[in-house]
Amino acid sequence: MTEPFDAVEVIAAKRDGRALDTARIRWLVDAFTRGVVADEQMSAWAMAVVLNGMDRREIRDLTLAMIDSGERMSFADLAKPTVDKHSTGGVGDKITLPLAPLVASFGVAVPQLSGRGLGHTGGTLDKLESIPGWRADLTTAELRAQLADVGAAICAAGADLAPADKRLYALRDTTGTVEAIPLIASSIMSKKIAEGTGALVLDVKFGSGAFLPERERAEELARTMVALGGDAGVATVALLTDMSVPLGLTAGNAIEVEESVEVLAGGGPSDVRELTVALAAEMLALAGRDGEDPAAALDDGRAMDAWRRMIRAQGGDPDAPLPVARESHPVLAEADGVLAEQDARAVGVAAWRLGAGRARQGDPVQHGAGVRLHAKPGDVVRAGQPLVTLLTDEPDRFPRAIDALEGALVVAPAGTAVPSRDLIAARIA
Repeated sequence: MTEPFDAVEVIAAKRDGRALDTARIRWLVDAFTRGVVADEQMSAWAMAVVLNGMDRREIRDLTLAMIDSGERMSFADLAKPTVDKHSTGGVGDKITLPLAPLVASFGVAVPQLSGRGLGHTGGTLDKLESIPGWRADLTTAELRAQLADVGAAICAAGADLAPADKRLYALRDTTGTVEAIPLIASSIMSKKIAEGTGALVLDVKFGSGAFLPERERAEELARTMVALGGDAGVATVALLTDMSVPLGLTAGNAIEVEESVEVLAGGGPSDVRELTVALAAEMLALAGRDGEDPAAALDDGRAMDAWRRMIRAQGGDPDAPLPVARESHPVLAEADGVLAEQDARAVGVAAWRLGAGRARQGDPVQHGAGVRLHAKPGDVVRAGQPLVTLLTDEPDRFPRAIDALEGALVVAPAGTAVPSRDLIAARIA
């Protein structure tokens, strides 16, 4: 077979800042999937995108080409609307766990295809796998049956959804090309559109613990993804949220499940509840359930009932004890005062070094490891009071975790005013 284009010519065009036409983008993705375009050539093209960007039409073409590289699911035959949520990831971000059953309790299907963590941000599947018996892998038939019955499923994405993205993502991770907004947007949206959801709510984070720390770049990503959703006929809304401080009071796996259950029981940290309710309201509105009160479903037990059914449907025991780390180490306040800073990225790195995360795909995680927070910025603290407790099965991990927190937990003199922050900074539709 004679190829219609030449990889070197396509790379050079983007290297020189020229826009690629639709035919070349579609060929590039298809040829890469078939192995005609080599990994080193695709890596060179990705670096050219980092340096020169892509316009709106190019990003749309890239997204659609990656969708067309594999299967496209459809839930059109379900007797209920479908809506999904995607977060760009952060520290203590366990929102998917209470959110999916909360939205499902209103008769909406939530096909939440999730992933595992890498580096300082945790993975939804890692958290849920701390529940005894729970399994992440569902067949398409099992997923459909669970959505029809329970309404919510949180599971691993199948290998046939946007396979070109999986190959390209692996290259980006090893070639310094992860942060390019056109590549991030097309990667996220190709998978979400291919999974067949009818509507999508995005939680796009900025701040020290986020994938894109700068608010301006996070907002650019959000607007790009909302436009891609609209182009593909998927109603899409984004909330821009602050990840400069960890969400909630836990960063880990089992301890985040524990905190999620507290939220489902009507309690839990106020920031986790606030974001869960806000995202649920957006999802319900897109699903045609305007005017519903998601907070009420947390308080009256409906969301908890849906959670228990969801966990049982995937083999888990919602009543089983969760793993507990064998060793703990408190980090104490050195003086009286007010907690002025609590850097999210540092807390995430500490949890990772304790064993809650992984350095490479496929590494095991410790389900009991992590960081438990005892105060949030603005709280009054006393000398000798624990600011955080470090948890792990391997005490030789403590020193590097403590190093990660150097300068990250700042106690200011009593009476110091700590500026408040808006957890939800903007809504983009």
